[in-house]
Amino acid sequence: MSNSLPSIPLPVNEPVRAYAPGSSERASLKARLESMYSSPPVEIPCVIGGKRVFTGDTEDVVCPHDHRHVLARIHKAGKKEVAAAIAAAARAFHDWSNMPWDQRAAILLRAADILALNGQAGWRDVINGATMLGQSKSVFQAEIDSACEMIDFWRFNAYYCNEIYSQQPPALSPGIWNQLEQRPLEGFVLAVSPFNFTAIGGNLPTSPALMGNVVIWKPAENQSYSAWFTFQLLEEAGLPPGVINFLPGDGSVVGPLAMASPELAGIHFTGSTAVFQRMWETVGTNISKYRSYPRIVGETGGKDFVLAHSSAEADVTATALVRGAFEYQGQKCSAASRAYIPKSLWPKVKKSMLSMLESIKVGDTRDFSCFMNAVINQRAYDKITGYIKSAKKASGVEVLHGGSFSDKVGYFIDPTVLLVDNPKYKTMCEEIFGPVLSVHVYEDRQWESTLGLVNGTSPYALTGAVIANDRQAIVQASRSLTHAAGNFYINDKPTGAVVGQQPFGGGRASGTNDKAGAPINLLRWISPRTIKENFIPPRDYRYPVLAEE
Repeated sequence: MSNSLPSIPLPVNEPVRAYAPGSSERASLKARLESMYSSPPVEIPCVIGGKRVFTGDTEDVVCPHDHRHVLARIHKAGKKEVAAAIAAAARAFHDWSNMPWDQRAAILLRAADILALNGQAGWRDVINGATMLGQSKSVFQAEIDSACEMIDFWRFNAYYCNEIYSQQPPALSPGIWNQLEQRPLEGFVLAVSPFNFTAIGGNLPTSPALMGNVVIWKPAENQSYSAWFTFQLLEEAGLPPGVINFLPGDGSVVGPLAMASPELAGIHFTGSTAVFQRMWETVGTNISKYRSYPRIVGETGGKDFVLAHSSAEADVTATALVRGAFEYQGQKCSAASRAYIPKSLWPKVKKSMLSMLESIKVGDTRDFSCFMNAVINQRAYDKITGYIKSAKKASGVEVLHGGSFSDKVGYFIDPTVLLVDNPKYKTMCEEIFGPVLSVHVYEDRQWESTLGLVNGTSPYALTGAVIANDRQAIVQASRSLTHAAGNFYINDKPTGAVVGQQPFGGGRASGTNDKAGAPINLLRWISPRTIKENFIPPRDYRYPVLAEE
């Protein structure tokens, strides 16, 4: 056995490819997209202990921008598959938890390099293509997510793992050797990933696995297409059978069955606030059944803000609004959803923003000139358009731009801006998760009261941005909005957190703020054991103080 002490150097964030016209990377990805689009539907099985399980209980995965086109069929997990996955995870636990940490890390580092370099199978094109087709992401949004962020998660987590294991207590007493051992949790971790980020699907199961845990991964139905390719990439990188068990299907089936097991050791979740709260409630109800108290880590919703000060620049503000609100159709938990603009600045911001919005193209992801594509499914389309229809009838609300939509071919909604008189109107307060931005114009003299309004309007506290050139205004906003956002941006949009630079997560109703892409998150998947060894143990119970005068 090797007696080396490996050290992983601090990674550099994966460069974002431009896919410029005429480039080889653009041609390669376009060819892959057409191949994937024209291929017969992929049969996506459960994978339990390394074995493919085709349940026959299937559900179609379609292109959101072309909802008659079937990309894949998922074979949904049921009671039998959940029980088998729990057993498979238990069988894998001993060997995996006892594998040297650097060998576990090597699997993720290899997966990152296979993805970064496209690999023999063209993995970068495959996973980007799957994300574009299955989740209706533009080429740029797919690249920064399913390629760059996933690569960064795997590389930075390996580095942070090395750092965590290297932290040891000092030897301050002669004859005493102190050690700190980081054990994986006893049981399995349930990882439940959302539809909107392929990289989250890659990170939620692998970060606990890196720390020696075994995992059951339940991806969102609408992300199962890219998740399936991600899982196969991990297998190619050397992931042993049973370490991560892949269970696509209905969360309402898989979740309760997994949470009923006494072996549940943790939950790693990204998704809706309502679902997370129900999961937490279920764990609370079952708490006396578990071997140990499950770790619960979740990132949920947001009602993210952009607050401009009178000293802000109009074009900077407008750009932050357009990019922050409408990239990936506003289907980011960090997306700008409510904006507060001072009256003196509003005419210029309005002019600049509307000029930008007029140039935005909405359409199929295979058309690289489209800035926006489709929302994820019919349920999302109906919810979002319901808000727009209601706003059109409401007094004190003006549809400043957009407001049009169609689900004839795909679930398309044009970028919509609502000018709202009442800062407590429902679109300023409720999470919509779509391409709808509500703007409230405030009197310049009301800056301080507007800070309070921003802080108190929403139950969420995920991301937020302040746009200002006045440094005192920035300081004041930063202090007043301390708890209003876990990721706070100054003179930038409130989206686009980068692994290793801006670890992501928020508080209040937005989650447990355990910061994906940071050591904080990895620490949730280990249970420390302190070890004290006495080289010169005592041989008599008496202390010196007990001696007679």
